[in-house]
Amino acid sequence: MSDVPSTSDAPWPVGQLSTKIRDYIDRLGQVWVDGEIAQWGVSGGNIYGKLKDVSVDATVSFVIWSSVRATLPDGLGQGDRVTALVKANWWVKGGSLTMQVSSMRRVGLGDLLERLERLRATLAAEGLFAVERKKRLPFLPQYIGLITGKDSDAEKDVIRNAQLRWPSVRFRVVHAAVQGDRAVGEITAAIRTLDADSEVDVIIVARGGGDFQNLLTFSDEGLVRAAAACVTPLVSAIGHENDRPLLDEVADLRASTPTDAAKRVVPDVSDELARVQQVRSRMLSRVTSTIATEVDRITAIRSRPALADARWIIDTRADDLTRSVARGVELTSRLLERARLDVGERLTHLRALSPQRTLDRGYAIAQDARGAVIRAGRQVAAGDLVVLTLAEGTLSTRAEPRDSQAAPPPPSRT
Repeated sequence: MSDVPSTSDAPWPVGQLSTKIRDYIDRLGQVWVDGEIAQWGVSGGNIYGKLKDVSVDATVSFVIWSSVRATLPDGLGQGDRVTALVKANWWVKGGSLTMQVSSMRRVGLGDLLERLERLRATLAAEGLFAVERKKRLPFLPQYIGLITGKDSDAEKDVIRNAQLRWPSVRFRVVHAAVQGDRAVGEITAAIRTLDADSEVDVIIVARGGGDFQNLLTFSDEGLVRAAAACVTPLVSAIGHENDRPLLDEVADLRASTPTDAAKRVVPDVSDELARVQQVRSRMLSRVTSTIATEVDRITAIRSRPALADARWIIDTRADDLTRSVARGVELTSRLLERARLDVGERLTHLRALSPQRTLDRGYAIAQDARGAVIRAGRQVAAGDLVVLTLAEGTLSTRAEPRDSQAAPPPPSRT
């Protein structure tokens, strides 16, 4: 076949391209590969299937011709971890690549366990299994997120037992493959979906048991890390006691079966009502006891001599009250008498200073016609009107000239 390079003016025929691909692939020869059988079907004596990588998302198709089938281990099928001697074969006519298997054997259980234990140790060293990071489940979840196979017994067991215990509980169910090549991706996506739902209070991953290899899905590192990153409390209810998948270790709670998960997540309404009744009975008993104790204490206080007859309080204070009243009356009388004497003294003094008292002794107040008080004779002239104010009434007169040497008037009688 020509090795002339392909150009737009001289393109290769499809057959030439397909043949070159076959020749290139043939140079790979036979290789041993390790993987898990994701698909297994028999047709015309031949076996057609798919082999997937156990750690990354990679799958290849394979065919086992009937001549090789007889050399396979008994019971080999989907879900088995195997090593296979394969040769890549490009079908020129159909343009497809197929791995022809010339030998296949089951990977020893010891190898799987060794890999699983290495991963377990790695995750434990990162603290993903630590007790202190596990979240407490809510007492009464309003919504339970359930990840399980569609129409599975695990789904029915969880829902039935949960609703028997608390009829009003509600579920958000996400169906996912629980084995096979789609299981890891679907379960991981379901965990993230329910974790993002703000109404979901707890997530249950449920499966009704299975053999060790079928449960390897729940030890996938990506799935386990997604569960560890989950903010919502997560319950693992895979139902396998002997071989604990890694999801059991990282989950916030491990349930032995789906039924056990329902019982651990949802409280029993009858049990809670009984507890409420017990608490009410204890409260009533405590209150009754407290009241009875206080009644007895009050009775004991009332029976004391000091309170048996309360009249002694009045009798012992009666004399004090009488003395206080008498003392009050005496002090009041003294104050009143002292005040009366003080008022009389002030009244006498006031009367002594009164102009009327002076007039009563015979004196008079002389005023001119304008009402001005006359204090000296020179203030009036002969014939001026002079008004005299006496002790009783007034008197009008005319001023007459007087000898300045005349004797002064006789003094008045006091």
